[in-house]
Amino acid sequence: MRESATDLLVRLPADSNVTDLLLQMHQKDPSRVLYAVKNGTEWEDVTAERFLTEVSRLAKGLIGSGIRPGDSVAVMSRTSYEWTVADMANWFAGAVTIPIYETSSPSQVEWILADSGARHVFVEDERKAAVVQAAVSALDGEFSIWLMNDGDGADSLTGLAAAGSSVSDDALEAARSTANLEDTASMVYTSGTTGRPKGCEITHGNFALFGVNIIEVLPEMLKVPNPTTLMFLPLAHVLARAVQVGCLHAGVKVGHSRSASDLMSDLKSFSPTFLLAVPRIFEKIYTGAQASAEAAGKGKAFAAASATAIAYSEAKDSAARGGRGPSVALSLKHKLFDRLFYPKVRAVLGGNAEFAISGASALSPTLAHFFRGCGVTVLEGYGLTETTAPASVNQVARTRVGTVGLPMPGTTIRIADDGEVLVRGAVVFKGYHRNPQATAEAFDGDWFRTGDVGELDDAGFLRITGRKKDLLVTAGGKNVAPGPLEEKIRENRLVSQAIVVGEGRPFVSALITLDDEALEAWSRENGAPTGVAGDDPRVQQILQDAVDAANATVSRAEQIRKFTVLPKDFTLESGHLTATLKLRRNAVIADYSDEVEKLYAK
Repeated sequence: MRESATDLLVRLPADSNVTDLLLQMHQKDPSRVLYAVKNGTEWEDVTAERFLTEVSRLAKGLIGSGIRPGDSVAVMSRTSYEWTVADMANWFAGAVTIPIYETSSPSQVEWILADSGARHVFVEDERKAAVVQAAVSALDGEFSIWLMNDGDGADSLTGLAAAGSSVSDDALEAARSTANLEDTASMVYTSGTTGRPKGCEITHGNFALFGVNIIEVLPEMLKVPNPTTLMFLPLAHVLARAVQVGCLHAGVKVGHSRSASDLMSDLKSFSPTFLLAVPRIFEKIYTGAQASAEAAGKGKAFAAASATAIAYSEAKDSAARGGRGPSVALSLKHKLFDRLFYPKVRAVLGGNAEFAISGASALSPTLAHFFRGCGVTVLEGYGLTETTAPASVNQVARTRVGTVGLPMPGTTIRIADDGEVLVRGAVVFKGYHRNPQATAEAFDGDWFRTGDVGELDDAGFLRITGRKKDLLVTAGGKNVAPGPLEEKIRENRLVSQAIVVGEGRPFVSALITLDDEALEAWSRENGAPTGVAGDDPRVQQILQDAVDAANATVSRAEQIRKFTVLPKDFTLESGHLTATLKLRRNAVIADYSDEVEKLYAK
């Protein structure tokens, strides 16, 4: 199959925008709980009435401060309820939100503010304010910086709201209703793995049509009594923003977790019914469960429970395609482990989560089967910033593990002659801000060129097989897709990251980093000295086994012949990971060029 499409399930009036979703929810049920704010260890509910009131007051403050429809207003903060209020207030004032990752450097902030034209910035705290101050010192003109933490000064949210005391309801409504589906709602800057970030113009239609259609695609998740989710991905990323719009339309109660250190405790106290996450989260949960079991002397039991979960999920997948389902013996084993082991895995996610959506990068099919076998169905989707989050997603009733699902409503996916994935429809962005050349290069007619390589199966499910830019061509002329090899290596509990290299080289190699927590646990279990490193012969053998497992999936010419263990893991701070924990491949290879050269030294 070369093309797959899904019709738009819900349409919206052309003159509407994202803010109408809040007004409709408020009109339907003002007491509906839409958000929860953490105060100490407790979660305080926020109703539609309260949220609309706070948004309206802040929007009037923006108008009173001189914001006019079409103006750009930036937000630099960790994921939080305040981020959500500021975003919606921008839209009520007719403004365009410019999200900035809270880890951004002054030079990155300077570029985004200069390119977007934003002269007003919401910041989480004084530290972020200092970064923005450093950035704007190199720019001409005056800038407003508003603090989102507690306070009542003129530069606080309270002070900003006070600036709108003379703005009438009619003036607010005029600003709110200015934008239509075709107008830009947000400029989301790409992560900039190569070159300067480009501002993707995401329209009100992109967000709103996603929001009203996703509920029809995932009714088991969103059309249930009292659905809840904990948002911990960066709201600066388009995926989290789009899903939050969908939650607003569906009436999902959304909590926010500000940091990785709080995540596990927040999951337990908030206990969401579904989650949005990235593959690294599921990898950490799996390796953590494995390490805990082995530390307790239950390594063999974990292995048996894990194998049973995977086999049970695979059998369900087979049954969905007309094959045999789980055998009686497998069902009995699964039932036993569902009493003894699987509840512990579900408890890590808060105990109530039956579903999760995985995005941003590829999820190992083995992990997907493991979690589904444990009672948490992980639905993998696919998209880019330019497609406003998922262009495709697996559905509860129609899922194929190892694929990224069917096209979103209103979306068509085509496979080009060279294997590139092309997308058109409701999810595709407007274009790159002030960059007509880049916009023209990104499209083939009305088809957006994703840069990813994939294939469609006979039912229209999309499978991503690689990234055009990431494909390696060895000195022998062999094309090698690094992604699948890297995913397989990362399945090993000791491995944090793996990067396959070999462009123009005689053979394929890999750079590997270790998971510090898993390595420490392994050392305790095996009597290894504290501080054991990647050059320990036993660790080297475990990594070689992981590489061998990856090599078993490809031809001889594509196999990894050598690897090296890097001295430290990749982090956001080191510049080797994006905010959604995707590898910045070019940055890693550039920074570790000496290690790469050693792999190929005679």
